[in-house]
Amino acid sequence: MGDFLVYTIGFPITFLLLVLGMALAARRILGLRIGLIRTALACLLAMSVAQSAFGETTAEPSAGLVTLQLGISILAVIALLAFAEIIVPTGAIPPPTEWWGMARRRIKRTRRYSRITAIAFRHGLGPYLRGRERTSTGLARSLRLALQDAGVTFVKLGQVLSTRADLLPEDFVEELSLLQDKVPAAKWEQVRAVLDAEVGLDAFREVDPEPLAAASIAQVHRAVLKSGAEVVVKVQRPDVRATAEGDLDIVSRLAETLQRTRWGSALGVRDLAAGFAAALREELDFKIEARNITAVAAASDASVGLPHVHLSTSRVLVMDRLDGVPLRGASEDVGLARTLLRFVLRQVMLDGVFHADPHPGNVLLLADGRLGLLDFGSVGRIDSALRSALQRLLLAIDRSDPAGLTDALLELTSRPEDIDEQRLERALGQFMARHLGAGMRPDVEMFGDLFLIVSRFGLSIPPEIAAVFRALATLEGTLAVLAPGFNIVVESRSFAAEQISERLTPESVQATMAEELQAVLPMLRRLPRRVDRITGALEQGRLSMSMRLFADERDRSFITGLLHQVMLTVLGATAGVMAVLLLGSSSGPQVAADIGLYQVFGYNLLIISVLLGLRVVVTVFRPRSS
Repeated sequence: MGDFLVYTIGFPITFLLLVLGMALAARRILGLRIGLIRTALACLLAMSVAQSAFGETTAEPSAGLVTLQLGISILAVIALLAFAEIIVPTGAIPPPTEWWGMARRRIKRTRRYSRITAIAFRHGLGPYLRGRERTSTGLARSLRLALQDAGVTFVKLGQVLSTRADLLPEDFVEELSLLQDKVPAAKWEQVRAVLDAEVGLDAFREVDPEPLAAASIAQVHRAVLKSGAEVVVKVQRPDVRATAEGDLDIVSRLAETLQRTRWGSALGVRDLAAGFAAALREELDFKIEARNITAVAAASDASVGLPHVHLSTSRVLVMDRLDGVPLRGASEDVGLARTLLRFVLRQVMLDGVFHADPHPGNVLLLADGRLGLLDFGSVGRIDSALRSALQRLLLAIDRSDPAGLTDALLELTSRPEDIDEQRLERALGQFMARHLGAGMRPDVEMFGDLFLIVSRFGLSIPPEIAAVFRALATLEGTLAVLAPGFNIVVESRSFAAEQISERLTPESVQATMAEELQAVLPMLRRLPRRVDRITGALEQGRLSMSMRLFADERDRSFITGLLHQVMLTVLGATAGVMAVLLLGSSSGPQVAADIGLYQVFGYNLLIISVLLGLRVVVTVFRPRSS
């Protein structure tokens, strides 16, 4: 009984120590972090291999056979782990603690897949999902209806795609631009529960249960604060966040699949999906919208009214109620249209923070005669470098300068390595002759032709610039409601000319020169000393140039890894050749009846050769992180 207890207690401890030792050895030999579960399974199989290879014997084994048996055991473990690493890399299968959550998410995702697939089939998109049909006159409309029925995430996705005229055909852009996210209002009990949980109903004197407006993400209610201020409360729908997160997971998986195709890789589908997901998550967080309002208001003048935020949480936003009427009910006013256009252009060109969705529903005609902007969930931001490139692009269009337009366009976009700049410049020259020639009246459609050129030459427009063109395209429709016949391109050229004139005044030129001189002055101070050192070294014959090879860490890592692989391959091959020579030798002292000492050395060298070869093979087949 005592022996049984010692065996029962001792075997698990011994086996655990063996597993830990094997895991450490496998990590050192293969250069990987191997999990304990797969190491334990490999140890069990290796023990079986070693037992079957040598058999059970009552005789005391010699030292040579012990090393050989240990080497074969290690070789079996490493070989099994290497095979498992090639087939199922470490980390490809999550730990068991996450299996239940993954199963629930998979079930939920499968149900959503089924609903989306059913919607697609209902609108006639089934053959396209199977890849049977390629062209159809009603495909764009069917896609728009399917996206609209699929819910908030896919409606937003369609709205974003409608701004990418550089990626989609014109009929798809026109059809997707009709997407609306207006939905029936949520029940007041649900809205009240969200409002009470986020800010508390005691913060208000009253809240109107009937919403002013309802969209797919939130709805807006009139309210009065305890202070007596009239406000509007934007309340997020109770289930929209969970639905959006599940849909974004589906969009991300689809993007990963499409990224493996040639056209998907060329369009950068993965980056588009990531940018869309980030934008939608920002729109779902009302605290970000509150910061957007503050940022836009800080960079704006009083020509357009903006709401003041009283309080905000991630799902509730309380702000001033702008006293006005919808834009569609206003009379024609060219002055207000020009003011709104200049307000947005100033945000884009000078401030870098702009309202990215100025459609007629987000613009009010206020009681004081000004215009007011609503809904800052979609706000664009562009840095100073992109603003400068965009200004140069518009300036080149104004001057009909194909070379300048080419340079500005290449600064704005991600250019391929094999682009033909001369051919691109000729295409842009033809574009200007077609839209900006004598007697031509430029309009916003010329940007559509510009997008076609961008797409044809394989250029990729950054999402920030795409947001600018989306805002301007949306703004054109708003200005058409306010002043039919208003030409946004002509007015934009006038605005650009005024900005250039302002920069050419003596005061502006003097300020610009002072700023540039302040930046260059430290370098000018050091320049005489450096010139003196160079001329002195040249006079004395000591002028030399030092250049570091592999200064980039990535280059050093690549060369180090390559040399490591070559060295392991050479060592493995050398050990294998020596093993073959020793195994073929019949001389030397005998360790066992049929095994000599040289053969034991040969077997051990063969094991080392195989282990080094496995290290090289695992490194070759191991997935590389992007």
